[in-house]
Amino acid sequence: MKTIYSTGLEAVANIQDGATLMVGGFGLVGIPEQLILALVEKGVKDLTVISNNCGVDDWGLGLLLQQKQIKKIIGSYVGENKEFERQVLAGEIEVELTPQGTLAEKIRAGGAGIPAFYTPAGVGTQIAEGKEVRVFNGKEYLLEEALHADFALIRAAKADRLGNLLYNKTAQNFNPIMATAATFTITEVEEIVEVGLLDPAMIHTPSIYVQGILEAKQEKRIERLTIRQKGEGA
Repeated sequence: MKTIYSTGLEAVANIQDGATLMVGGFGLVGIPEQLILALVEKGVKDLTVISNNCGVDDWGLGLLLQQKQIKKIIGSYVGENKEFERQVLAGEIEVELTPQGTLAEKIRAGGAGIPAFYTPAGVGTQIAEGKEVRVFNGKEYLLEEALHADFALIRAAKADRLGNLLYNKTAQNFNPIMATAATFTITEVEEIVEVGLLDPAMIHTPSIYVQGILEAKQEKRIERLTIRQKGEGA
């Protein structure tokens, strides 16, 4: 049986200043909301965060940005976060932008024990500066190194007490690969069920990759709300 935490603060108790974290989600979909709130409350700082983006100004990883708890971001998208943009332009935070597919493969490779791989993405751009370039079949490729983290904070829909996970639709995004690429994976879930109640054929992340579980409800905010004005269209 895996460790089941009663509170978010208990779940993040071992995360200290200077830790490297992988944080799942795409925009606000599939983010570990309560674990992030616990990090804000704990006040841990100088974090290196590996995530597709950095939430929005008032939710998700944007809350850690507001409190200046993040030292460096490794991601693919600045997106909807004005505070992120401000800190980047002011030189208050280190940013390593990576093509989205490359970021996903760097994480997957880290979980698979593959130290590096070649990709055509980024050849001839600033991303290629300082990186090895090789030619295969007449085409140039960059050498990209795998990513690994001290902790992965991910979100799933269900877990059993062994730590087997099911994700809900697009909440699979970066969560499954991040679960494999960290020394310690903490999973925030909507529901914990007894062993044997999950169909083995439907499990997305096997329990071997999970060390701790927090059952917590989500607000599930909408990142960008688009509504039709009264009288527009049918």
